Amino acid sequence: DNVSLMLAPILAACDAYVPMISGRGLGHTGGTLDKFDSIPGYTTSPDNELFRKTVREVGCAIIGQTADLAPADKILYGIRDVTGTVENVSLITASILSKKLAAGLDTLVLDVKVGSGAFMESADEADELAQSLVKVANGAGMRTGALITDMNEPLASAAGNAVEVRNAIRFLTGEHRDPRLLDVTLALAATALQLAGKAQSYDEAHACVSKSLESGDAADRFARMVVALGGPVDLVDNMDAHLEAAPIVRDVFAPGAGFVSKINTRAVGMAIVALGGGRRMPSDRVDPAVGFDQLAGIGARVDKTIPIARIHARDETSALEGERRLKEAYEIGDAPAASDLIKKTLLPEG
Repeated sequence: DNVSLMLAPILAACDAYVPMISGRGLGHTGGTLDKFDSIPGYTTSPDNELFRKTVREVGCAIIGQTADLAPADKILYGIRDVTGTVENVSLITASILSKKLAAGLDTLVLDVKVGSGAFMESADEADELAQSLVKVANGAGMRTGALITDMNEPLASAAGNAVEVRNAIRFLTGEHRDPRLLDVTLALAATALQLAGKAQSYDEAHACVSKSLESGDAADRFARMVVALGGPVDLVDNMDAHLEAAPIVRDVFAPGAGFVSKINTRAVGMAIVALGGGRRMPSDRVDPAVGFDQLAGIGARVDKTIPIARIHARDETSALEGERRLKEAYEIGDAPAASDLIKKTLLPEG
């Protein structure tokens, strides 16, 4: 969900129009809308007129599902929840694509995750879902591709809500860019631009999205989108004045020395839930300030002086629980072999 904050304005800066319908977090998964809820004044539920105006004038708008957008999906999801069919690939496909088709997209690129932090943990499951999504979407007349990408560790070094908005702004302005996050975001953007016919080749598309990021155009589009949807005019330049900070911020250290050999990404997500930054039930309130940043990735060297992360907590009790869960999510051992970030790319035929 962190990718969306950069992807939409990057594409908008390359003259694409991006009406993005996003969701909220539940369980170990974060939610794009929860990130934007940490921005004072930003509305994730504008009326259709403001939604269209923002996309038309800025090039992108990230909002939530409205009552009149694919209303049958909410009914079907409730039925799936009580009939044990939440993981049915056909119904997942219908749920995802109903919202995309209702938004009026011509082109769609999907990031299908695989690994310990993904809904589909095995390569076969992820491939089945990606194939289903691409086949059905193209059959419905929406030019669609998919990237299957690794989720065996957090994609960014930040996880939470306001902490991820800070990370996204630092990414867009060039202050700090996590390498894995950069690679996935640019690959998705380039693939989308190529499929939309805005570039003749992947390399040409990649050059355009890279330029939009380096020139500052993408950061400008993000700032304009925030203002158009009710947020602060100076968020990008003065984010600390607007994004809530947690009262407890401190380093978390591994129990021993060595290399990060494995991360249970789902457990990292549940550590954020323990801090109050996620939901166990859809009705739960989310604390925007809590989470982690400076997360060590797989292969990073750690010891009792080099932390695996920095925690942002509301109180001492939740801080201790968040630290405990995060430490349990990390395995320290020998340096692991590198693995591919982008496992597979699926493109429409023709």
